[in-house]
Amino acid sequence: MDFVQIIALGLLQGLTEFLPVSSSAHLILLPLLLGWEDQGLAFDVAVHVGTLLAVVTYFRHDLSRLIVGWLASLLRRQHTQDSRLAWLIIIGTIPVGLVGLLLGDWVELYLRSPLVIALATIIFGLLLWWADAKGVQLRDQQQLTAKDALIIGLYQVLALVPGTSRSGITMTGALLLGLTRDAAARFSFLLSVPLIFLAGSLKTLELVEMGQAVDWTAIVAGVVISALSAFACISLFLKLLERVGMFPFVIYRLGLGLVLLYLYWV
Repeated sequence: MDFVQIIALGLLQGLTEFLPVSSSAHLILLPLLLGWEDQGLAFDVAVHVGTLLAVVTYFRHDLSRLIVGWLASLLRRQHTQDSRLAWLIIIGTIPVGLVGLLLGDWVELYLRSPLVIALATIIFGLLLWWADAKGVQLRDQQQLTAKDALIIGLYQVLALVPGTSRSGITMTGALLLGLTRDAAARFSFLLSVPLIFLAGSLKTLELVEMGQAVDWTAIVAGVVISALSAFACISLFLKLLERVGMFPFVIYRLGLGLVLLYLYWV
């Protein structure tokens, strides 16, 4: 990998992981469109570690309270709003974890085509617009129930299809359940922590088993670039979300999907 590719893919992962536009689709498509060689598993792990560092750093105070509350609920049976939210995040992670383990290889084999990405980008972009327009947006995170968390977790399963967007589909589910935009985004971002950690751990195990040589310069650069861009993206997105809504991201998704349909189908 040359440095241009490292910078481009690191920025792309950081900027798209938490926006409702699908990071996996962009990481698949950019090398395909530019004729780059596959960046390899090690670099994929690196940029995911970067985005994990970003979201953990941004929500460090929230996460520390959730962990303390969750441990207190286990050890001392003391239940608080923080422990409750921690358990809801765990509930929301279970569906995609199970389906990912069962069907992950099948998805990698059959659903990474540009046509699938194009259709998922358009269809789930329109669903995001509908949820943003029709959702009542009256509830906050504290009003989430276990049933809500499970439903959002089931929506998250759809993110296994490239082009869907994990953040986009979980925010869609949350908006349809009546959460405000800010609450939907924050729960989606907190929900990303265990998922990115688990996915990164599995990829790391695969990398260790493969025993391939690692370009540590590319790895370190990928971590740093994706972490910085993801942190900036989270901060800016949460500040602008109530003002601009989801519509700009829907328009982007529709444009991207139509371009891909033209390139790979027409």
